[in-house]
Parts: sequence; structure tokens; C-alpha cells
Amino acid sequence: RVSKCQLISLALGHGARRLHVSAAFSAKAKVSMSRFEPASYINYEKMQSNVDIVRKRLNRPLTLSEKIVYGHLDDPHNQDIDRGRTYLRLRPDRVAMQDATAQMAMLQFISSGLPKVAVPSTIHCDHLIEAQTGGPKDLARAKEVNQEVYNFLASAGAKYGVGFWKPGSGIIHQIILENYAYPGVMLIGTDSHTPNGGGLGGICIGVGGADAVDVMAGIPWELKCPKVIGVKLTGRLSGWTSPKDVILKVAGILTVKGGTGAIVEYHGPGVDSISCTGMATICNMGAEIGATTSVFPYNSRMKSYLEKTGRGEIAAVADEFADLLVPDQGCEYDEVIELNLDELKPHINGPFTPDLAHPVSEIGAVAKKSGWPLEVKVGLIGSCTNSSYEDMGRAASLAKQALDKGLKCKAQFTVTPGSEQIRATIERDGYSKILSDVGGVVLANACGPCIGQWDRRDVKKGEKNTIVTSFNRNFTARNDANPATHAFVTSPEIVTALAIAGTLNFNPETDYLTASNGEKFKLLPPDGDELPAKDFDPGQDTYQHPPADGTSLKVDVSPQSNRLQLLEPFDKWNGHDLEDLQVLIKVKGKCTTDHISAAGPWLKFRGHLDNISNNMLIGAVNIENDAVNKIKNQLTGEYAGVPDVARHYKANGLSWVVVGDDNYGEGSSREHAALEPRHLGGRVIIVKSFARIHETNLKKQGLLPLTFTNPSDYDKIRPDDKISIRGLKNFTPGTVRKHSDGSKDTMELNHTFNETQIQWFQAGSALNRMKELQH
Repeated sequence: RVSKCQLISLALGHGARRLHVSAAFSAKAKVSMSRFEPASYINYEKMQSNVDIVRKRLNRPLTLSEKIVYGHLDDPHNQDIDRGRTYLRLRPDRVAMQDATAQMAMLQFISSGLPKVAVPSTIHCDHLIEAQTGGPKDLARAKEVNQEVYNFLASAGAKYGVGFWKPGSGIIHQIILENYAYPGVMLIGTDSHTPNGGGLGGICIGVGGADAVDVMAGIPWELKCPKVIGVKLTGRLSGWTSPKDVILKVAGILTVKGGTGAIVEYHGPGVDSISCTGMATICNMGAEIGATTSVFPYNSRMKSYLEKTGRGEIAAVADEFADLLVPDQGCEYDEVIELNLDELKPHINGPFTPDLAHPVSEIGAVAKKSGWPLEVKVGLIGSCTNSSYEDMGRAASLAKQALDKGLKCKAQFTVTPGSEQIRATIERDGYSKILSDVGGVVLANACGPCIGQWDRRDVKKGEKNTIVTSFNRNFTARNDANPATHAFVTSPEIVTALAIAGTLNFNPETDYLTASNGEKFKLLPPDGDELPAKDFDPGQDTYQHPPADGTSLKVDVSPQSNRLQLLEPFDKWNGHDLEDLQVLIKVKGKCTTDHISAAGPWLKFRGHLDNISNNMLIGAVNIENDAVNKIKNQLTGEYAGVPDVARHYKANGLSWVVVGDDNYGEGSSREHAALEPRHLGGRVIIVKSFARIHETNLKKQGLLPLTFTNPSDYDKIRPDDKISIRGLKNFTPGTVRKHSDGSKDTMELNHTFNETQIQWFQAGSALNRMKELQH
């Protein structure tokens, strides 16, 4: 326990990093980040007190995940704690929202009637910038096209006390790592890759906007007590193997749903061979295995990163509480995976799913056997997963070797810096020029092609082709809206090597390239500095601090807008069972939130619920005919698009149900995938299993997410069935199915609602319930 430390006020200016240290006082471990929010404290003493209470109650050693999570309990004395079973009531430290999800989150917060956010919160403009020609022009075009949305977010942030990072600032997760994450923080973000902050030892969890509203409103936030999967790392990373290969390998082991309901906690002697930003990469892509989040223990690599990003005083206080920021000796994990980094080889995962793992040495042969195109059309590096200074330096070291031999990339090559600070620093240090000289196009500091914001013109839609990226997801059509694009996920250095070679059938560890003079040569393993020797160049100042009092400010939403729409409350439950719900669609196979609410061109409607509802389930495969966006309207007998049929049912007073397969709603945290079904008259989603975030989002909007007690019952439901949900008064829902031939049968269903969540359903939504409690 620290006996004396300092209250530290951090004024992180973009022209220079300024640190102001005020009066010391005893026994208070608090750090205030005053540039962003004067009253935000890092209070390790409160965490330590909570952990001491819980450890005494449980009478056992705690994992790091448990220390941070239980350290944020609302009531540590009385909270029921059982990993994988009970719901915890937590007090997160802060909220972060990206611009696509922030629109709906802020619209919901406005609907709550509250005057100001209760915890430090920020909005980050990174999703709405389309990659087309290059950074400056793409950014200028985005500011013009999205002016109405940016004005709304900036003014709403000012009115309600939310910090606003303007377009061009960078990707939300990189900004958080550079400015807000710290060891032991609990942060929730309206983006599924929020776990990136685990690279700095925080518990950072992706959620939907309604969850963010709870935290911003000062209400305890609920999370099912996570199980803990331990990944023990031994050995050291070296050569061509990178931090990305750790999570690519783990994804292959656990699959896209193997981490559901669990926090993945990395530990062991191998941890210290990974940079802080490398640890962030691993945590970031943990979203692809369904994990609640991922985290690393506090170590010297995190301390160095904090110091380089102007937060040395935070590191000093973290040092004082180091025992709080690492797992207890003898703690137990629900499952343990061991990885020897000495033996780990470079990996590449895909296509079409991020858990199809292959060693790079084998991908050429697998591609030939599988009929995947060998030619690499485009290599793309960057994104929230891999856009650190170290990533860019290692990629540039390979590009420099190619240039020295008279070569350029055979494939198209794009570079996405993660933040304005990274962009400015790699430009100053010459990395940008090297990457441009080898054939790269430096894009805006934004998500871009990773989330489908890519105006790709080199292939026609439907043309089979291969791309390799350092991104995190590679679902069908995600990057370029072309379902025939075979997207593979790997490290930035492997992307660069394959872009230079122009083919998947290239193993940089063993294969030769031909120089411009005909000489054969091998690329040497990449190298790059973990952190810049000259410190970071902060670049342009892109942050808008909210005024101390924004109550007099107005947030205007035009009734004529096609991009923004104020929300109307959903209807309350009428107290009766749900009778004769029509099956809208029985979905076949993988159904991610991309399938339920596509991104790309639809991002522009994220603030207008009615308009974006026109994309509801248009990517889902209808089991009846294996078609996409073609279902039978049971009232007319005609086939039409899913949203059109849903609207027709709603207009005729017919509520409906969706039937789905395993891990329904995996992928992005976008709550539009829950809002749209509710808006268009949906009542129930019945599946074999749900992804965590999506199940919670459905509950928040007053829908019933239910699972088959017997998964084989999925096969029994017919696309023209009508389904009744009985037992809602006691919340023991079961079904009665009516078939078109007049016959009936029943099946058992499961739910995971707790008492609070049942109240959301009864009120019509969590937001409705929040308003009830205000009166």
C-alpha cells in the first residue's frame, strides 16, 4: 500500500506534452487527467479496498481479471460472485464511442432526459471516412459528406459533457491507448474491439450504445461474471513471428465462439518479450473468439509506453500498486492454453472467417488445393489492430529491403495510420516515404477498408480475388462488399512481404525474390523500434473539450434529415403471452452483425433508425431457398426483401420472430442489429447460441433472445410456422408451433434474463425502464 504519492494533473497538449504536478498528499493514489476531464481519477486505493473485501469473502487467490473487475464492484460486500453464473453490478471508469455507434448512443442519452454524463466519456470520429484516393482528399470529402453528423456529435458532446475527437484524429482504440487506457482501468466502448486497451493492463469491454447510456447515466452496469481463460506464454518472439501470430494461433484453437463468456488473461514469462502495442494487438483481435475482453499483466513494456505517451506519473503510481495489477500466485483459470513463443510460426487466417488458421509456410499449398486465388491483388496494413509505430517500422524495414533491390510491390498496397500521432511520427521518421516509395498509398487516420469504407475499383463485384490485411475480421464481403473476395488476416510484416511477392504462395522465411538485376535474394526478418527514439510527434490538435456548463447549448436534429432521427420509445409489454408470431426468416449458417445490419454504405444512416432498418438481415441466408434477402411474405404469398416483408407484417399488426443458428450476432457490437428488428415489429429471436454483446443488445431493446434447449429443434421449425411464446408472466418461456397444415407441437427454450433484465422487457426497453426509475 502506498503511503505517499501525488495528485497528478495531466495536460496533454498536442503541441507539446505538458505535465503539471500539484500538491502531494498522503495515502491517496489518484491521478487526474485534467485536459480531458478534471474530475477523472485513477483511484487504486478504492480498487485495492474492493479486492481485499472480495478476496477475504472468496478465500482464494484472484486472477488479474478478477482483481480489476471485482475492484469495480458497486457493492463488494454483498455482490453474489460466481464465475459464469451471476450478474455483477459494476462501476466502470469511463466510456468511449466511435462515431457510427455514438449517434445512436447519444440519441438514446438525449432521450433519457439527463443533463450531463456521470463519467468521463469521449466520441471518436473514425468510421465514416471512406478510403478512395489518399488521406488528405478522403478526409476533406468525409468532412463535407458527413458534416451534419459531425455537427450533431460535436454539439451533443458539448451539451452533455462528452469529449469530441474530430475526424482525422485516428481510430478510437489507438486514441484510447495513447491517452486514456491505463493499468487497472475499467472502460466500456461502443465498439467490439475496445479490448485493445488490455494491452495497457485494463479491462476494456465492447458493448452496445444502451449499455454505454447506463454508464453515462451513473447507473451500475451489469455484466455476467466472466469465466477466465488463461493463456500461458513461454519463450520469446523473434524473427518473422509477431504478436499478431499469438492471437491468430489462439483463434485457431478456440474458434469464433470459444471465448464466449470469458476473459482471456495472458500470463507467463513470454509476456515480457511483447511490446505494449503488441499486447494491444493480441487483445484487440480477441473479439474474434467471442471473448468478453483480454488483458495482460502490468510490466515494464507498459511503463515504457506510458512514459513515451506523456503519462510517466501514471506509471509511477502503478508501480506502487503493482501487486494489484498482476494475478495472485496460485490463482485458478477455468481453462489454460500454453503457447511456446520459441516454436510459434507466422500465421495467416482465412478466408471468410478469422479462426481458419494456417501457418504462412502452408498457405500456398492449401490455397491451391482449395481453389483460392493465389495472386494477391491488394495488401492492406494498419487498422485498429496493427497500426502502431512498431508495426509501421517493421513493415518499412521490409519495404526498404525491396527498394534496395530495385523492387516495388506487385500487389496494390495501402497503409492506414492508427492515429494522427502515429501519422505525424512515421512521416517525421521516414517510414511513410519508404512505404509510399514501395508502392503504398497512405490513407486517412481512420478505419477505412477494415470496416468496408473502401471505394475499391480494381475488381468487379463477383470477381474472385485475394487480398491480405493486417485487420481483425474477414467475413464475406466485409472489406469491399464483394462476396467473391477471399480476405486473409495476418501481421503487417507478412502482408508487406506478400504484397511485394504478389502471391500467397510465398514463404518469406524460406523463399527467394528476384532483384531488378536478376539476383536472387531472401528478405531478412523485419525489425523496428518499439517506440520512437525522438518521442512521438503529436501532429495536429484534433480534440474538442466540452465546456464546463453546456446546459444552454442546443442540439438540433432536423425532422427532414435522412441521417439523423430522434427516437420514439418502444411499446411496453402488454402483460400477455406472445401469440402467433410469424417466422420472418429462418437463417442458415453464420449470421454476424454484418449480416444483420451491414456497414459500408449503410454507415451513413447509423443515426436514423428508420432508414438504416432497410438493411435488416439483407445479408442473411434464407434456409428455404439458400438466397440472400429473398423471403416469402406469408400474407401475400410473394417473395421480397427481408425489411420489406417485415414492414408489411408490422403494417398489418403481425409480430414476427427470427430463427437462427450458432453464435448468432458474432462480430461488431453494433446495436442497430437489435434496434432494427425491434423497430420493424420483431419480438423474439430464437437461435442455437448467441454472441455475448448481441444477446445483451437484444435484451436492452425489449426483445426476447431465446435459445433451443435441444439444438436439434432448430431443424424442426419450418419457414412458414407461427410461433407462440407462453409462460411470460413467470418468465419461463416455452413455445407452441402451428404449422401450415394445422398441426401443433411444443419445444423448450432457455433464456438468460435476470430480474433487472426482465424489467427491461416489461418496460419495453432498458431506456424506458431508466425513465420509469426517474419518476
